[in-house]
Amino acid sequence: MVLTDGATGFAKPATIEELRNLTVSINRENANISLGNKALDVLAKLVDTPEQTAVRTISELADTLGVNPSTLTRLSQKLGFAGFSDFQSVFRQAFSADDRYFYSRQAGRLLSTKEDSEEELHIFDRLGLETKNNIDGFLTQLDPKSLLEAAGLLANARRVRVHGVRQFHAFASFLTYGLGMLRSDVSLLDAPRLGVAEALAQLEKGDVVVVASCAPYTRSVANVAEVAAKLGLAVIAVTDTRASPLVGPSQHAFFIPHTSSFFSNSMGAYIVFCEGLLNLVAHEMGDRAMTGLASREALIRSMNVEV
Repeated sequence: MVLTDGATGFAKPATIEELRNLTVSINRENANISLGNKALDVLAKLVDTPEQTAVRTISELADTLGVNPSTLTRLSQKLGFAGFSDFQSVFRQAFSADDRYFYSRQAGRLLSTKEDSEEELHIFDRLGLETKNNIDGFLTQLDPKSLLEAAGLLANARRVRVHGVRQFHAFASFLTYGLGMLRSDVSLLDAPRLGVAEALAQLEKGDVVVVASCAPYTRSVANVAEVAAKLGLAVIAVTDTRASPLVGPSQHAFFIPHTSSFFSNSMGAYIVFCEGLLNLVAHEMGDRAMTGLASREALIRSMNVEV
């Protein structure tokens, strides 16, 4: 449901999900309004952390986001709201009615600490809590329809290529390994080390390219997504926010938080998402997945290699 603001005539979003969808549409240039990169980034962060947007003051949010409070007011009005309070009411109403946000309402995703714990154990306690919060963060954003369609593409496309660099090379390798257990013709995009341009040129319309990156984004990964989309390939993006440069070229995008005390981007929630997606692909493939797994096991036994 959307509500029309009498002053602007803009059909303003009435739910968090509508705000999230609008953010993606703006990034893909499919909306009837446009935002600058900074405003889009602010909006994406607001909708990606709804528990904070609901409970913090405009000054607190502005300070966290590194902008002036007036920026949040102007953004709200651009989206069709009377002001920031009107915009924030969407989040507050959702939290009062949606059971998915029960724990967020209770704790606001604040990390608890154990004062009597050893420092060595505290490091693991904190990382575990942070990863749980990141997992909770992506669970509240999953779109069942998009998940099923993405799983269908990964299960049925003729070829699947996966691309990620630096930390996301590990993610890409894990996803490639898992898909390769279920079906054939799955590989890292640049597995032959011939270059991503050559690898993309070998693909055809209907093939799938999965790209993964989070802030600070790797420009080359965003370029792969853009080129793949222009070639008519189906692009699936695994990233962090709706302002990510991977969202625009993608057919399906999934948003995984990575906030943590780890000295780099935390990958824990990304791996959990990957495992869930692989299970969904196996379910979509049905008997074909069982056949693929059985064939792999038989090959391993014939080579006398331990599983």
